[in-house]
Amino acid sequence: MLILLSCKKDIPQTYNLSYSYTYFGLIKGNYVLYEVVEITHDENALIQHDTLRYQLKTLIGDTLYDNSGRIANRFFRSKRPNANAPWSITDVWTTIIADNKAELVEENQRTVKLIFPFSKQMTWNSNQFNPNAANACFYSSIDYSGSIGSFVFDHLAQVEQADERNLVVYKRQFEVYAQNIGLVRKYYKELNIANFDTLNIKSGKELFMEVIGYGN
Repeated sequence: MLILLSCKKDIPQTYNLSYSYTYFGLIKGNYVLYEVVEITHDENALIQHDTLRYQLKTLIGDTLYDNSGRIANRFFRSKRPNANAPWSITDVWTTIIADNKAELVEENQRTVKLIFPFSKQMTWNSNQFNPNAANACFYSSIDYSGSIGSFVFDHLAQVEQADERNLVVYKRQFEVYAQNIGLVRKYYKELNIANFDTLNIKSGKELFMEVIGYGN
């Protein structure tokens, strides 16, 4: 029995492939609304720590052929300064699930957001299809329940994208996805700091997104 248990512990925990796909929310008509806080830091600027607050809406549109000849979906992004203002489309990106990868083309840069099936033993380079530096991602939590904003979700998965701190750099980045919805939280900090002090910011960017509504 001890031998069997020790062998079982080494088997990677994976999840049903089609079940994993649903976390990306890639269904035509699916939309998600976010409250967004965006902070730009520059100690040489007139406004050294410039904060912008707005609402963002993402919408899965119809299909088209992407630049690789694959059938992808349009990914519309709209913004408004507050809940009383009209939406204005700011971007039309593309998104696809192919070769067990969920991809999003942001500003002509193809990034790998998720890989399937879910497994805590796997890592992937989110920048493998673009010229940016390699970025190792992994699942820190899979199929867990939790609350985000005013919502309680039964099935969430968290993707770790960066966690680095040294004398002059602080990076902390992760995303949380919900089953049948897609991205429900984004936490992004990439800062140039001084003497390990994360409050002594020389330059950089922070972006925080949290779901406030969704549907189809």
